Amino acid sequence: MDISTLVILSSGLFLGWALGANDAANVFGTAVGTQMVRFATAALVCSLFVVLGSVISGAGPAETLSKLSEIDQSVHAFIAVVSAGFTVFIMTRFGLPVSTSQAIVGALVGWNVFQGIETDSDILRKIIASWILCPVLAGLIAAAMLPSLAAVMRLLNLRLFVQDATVRWALLAAGAFGAYSLGANNIANVMGPFIHVIRPLPISLGSFFLNGTQVLFLIGALAVAVGVVTYGRRVMFTVGRNLFQLSPLTAWVAVVSHAIVLILFTSKSLATWLDAAGLPQIPLVPVSSSQAIVGAVIGIGLLRGASSIRWHLVGGIVLGWLITPICAGMLCLAALISVQMML
Repeated sequence: MDISTLVILSSGLFLGWALGANDAANVFGTAVGTQMVRFATAALVCSLFVVLGSVISGAGPAETLSKLSEIDQSVHAFIAVVSAGFTVFIMTRFGLPVSTSQAIVGALVGWNVFQGIETDSDILRKIIASWILCPVLAGLIAAAMLPSLAAVMRLLNLRLFVQDATVRWALLAAGAFGAYSLGANNIANVMGPFIHVIRPLPISLGSFFLNGTQVLFLIGALAVAVGVVTYGRRVMFTVGRNLFQLSPLTAWVAVVSHAIVLILFTSKSLATWLDAAGLPQIPLVPVSSSQAIVGAVIGIGLLRGASSIRWHLVGGIVLGWLITPICAGMLCLAALISVQMML
């Protein structure tokens, strides 16, 4: 891979870092916020499984995203991705768990406007619908899981020490599942715009083989891991402590609910099965880890009593979700126009 390719990909690495700092941290935010898992442990497990999920299962959402805006110039791909990354970075500075999915979609629509290309309304509708459905589904799943899990824990009647150790391991396992699903679903945001302009050579080591797209995903996933380690702590505490005070048990429910939702929007096998059964398909689109975890936390909060939720913080988060795609789109459009005027 030559220097010019690395320079173009640097915007994807920046967005990957921002994803790790903002979204990937959410899979362990509840566990760290309840002090059941140390940040260092959470960052290590999260980083490893984000990489695995990205490389093994990242193809589905990336295909959909690449159809929304088929950027065919490497410089334009760079501008779109860096616009999304900068938008997420600014939101992260304010401690808001915003959506990299919304940021990259906004930037891609901005590119379409610049090119005078009509955005595929069918794909855009599916993506926007997923933004609404994602937190709602996570909240419903969390609210349905919590009473059953609480009943099981009462039935087992574990000693406090054993219960504490069990919950810690359960939170680690749930975080690993959440990180895998995050990588599988959201690596499209980081490297999807480069699929048509950069094609790395495949990697083959015996029975271990990565095609060109998987190599792109691996590079992006490593940037996500760096973001988790270097800047993930602040958003973890926003979700894990400030929004609603979670117990270790409810933290586990929130993370698992979030992971299930991300997998629903990622799994090609599930989409194929639903199609074969004549059932409505869940679109394979990148959805927001932040929206899923916040939806799950709110679902638990509503079950426990709406007054316990810090609604002013929810309002700030929702405002961040609304302005993120607009800001990213306008920034991308402005940057493209500026570059065109300079050339």
